[in-house]
Amino acid sequence: MAQDTAQQAPAAPATPARALLPLILPALVVGVGASLIFVGVSAAAEAFQDVLWQNLPDALGVGRYSVLWMLVMLTATGVAVGLVVWKVPGHAGPDPATLGLDAPVLPPVVLPGLVLATALMLAGGPSLGPENPIIAVNVAIAFWLGQRFLPRAPGRLWPALAEAATIGALFGTPVAAALVISEALAGRQVKGALWDNVFAPLMAAAAGALTTTLLAHPSFDLHLPPFGRPGWGDLLAALVIASAAAVFGMCAVRAFPYVHAAFARLRHPMLMLPVGGLVLGLLAAVGGHLTLFKGLEEVGEIAADPDGWSAGEFATMTAVKLAALLVAASCGFRGGRIFPAVFVGAAFGLCAHALVSGVHPSVGVAAGVLGMLLAITRQGWVSLFTAAVLVASPTIIALLCFASLPAWLLVTGRPQMQLRDDGTPVR
Repeated sequence: MAQDTAQQAPAAPATPARALLPLILPALVVGVGASLIFVGVSAAAEAFQDVLWQNLPDALGVGRYSVLWMLVMLTATGVAVGLVVWKVPGHAGPDPATLGLDAPVLPPVVLPGLVLATALMLAGGPSLGPENPIIAVNVAIAFWLGQRFLPRAPGRLWPALAEAATIGALFGTPVAAALVISEALAGRQVKGALWDNVFAPLMAAAAGALTTTLLAHPSFDLHLPPFGRPGWGDLLAALVIASAAAVFGMCAVRAFPYVHAAFARLRHPMLMLPVGGLVLGLLAAVGGHLTLFKGLEEVGEIAADPDGWSAGEFATMTAVKLAALLVAASCGFRGGRIFPAVFVGAAFGLCAHALVSGVHPSVGVAAGVLGMLLAITRQGWVSLFTAAVLVASPTIIALLCFASLPAWLLVTGRPQMQLRDDGTPVR
């Protein structure tokens, strides 16, 4: 019966090649352009970060990561970003708590302020990544230039190309973009075959990833101890750690609308952001300098020596980083939540390794990142891909697939770490 039904089901009509060929050049241009913007903003932020956290404290004779300097720098970053949000035309875009990876098309007047606020945030130390604002910038630029130079192309093409290109550039591989696209298409009614629909975005993602790889040489491999043949203990550890990390991440998700509402009562960006910066400075004083910034370089540092910290120290870094992510995302800093969530998940997994020596560091990190990203992003494929690529071990993928099932049951249908314009959580 099932075979007869399958034989009777009509196949999706294929898109003619002549309809796909004209998309190649725009996809390549958008992919390269999106990567150049990402690499340029990141490079400028890193150079400014060196000035703020190395050159300036050295010149003043202050410890680079002393409690005083962290308090001053995080508060000053809040003041600087607050000024941009208050005074620069466009006010650096909408409330970042309402934005996800699927960015709206912003007016061009918003983009300079958004880029400046993002660069200041990345350099100053708040626990957010560049993904959401960079995607928003690239979507806006691609849409407005595309509408001007290729007005006959459908308007929805440009945001799709820009989002895919930026995700490819951020991760240094088009695979992440392909997974996000396929997950997005699963909830829509689309015409034609799947690969016809992902053809142009995948081309843009590949161009963005290759450009970033050639210019910046990104690597997500944490060089953890090699993980060999998995055993039953590894499976149990992955199931428990991923589920526990998801529950821990959901605590921040639950608190998100309340923390956001508390900062919103301050009403003005010159109050919200400096106060948020001060709170972040106090958190950094507790958690140390590794809990600053987006977390990608810092997660490499803690993973380089899995036995270099105690379980209590890993637990402190985990809790402080998650709290810093919650505060930074609530008070108005422009940034994304994926990269700091990776640090939280990795520290959570290493804490499990420190508590139970039989937990392999690679299993702990991968499962912790998987559960945390599922709770924070609700992006199943991206969570699984990121967790797997961090440990660069093919044998761990089967464990992560099993571990994702109970973790997903814990988070699905519950609020996301994203708000609507009225402050209610997105489900």
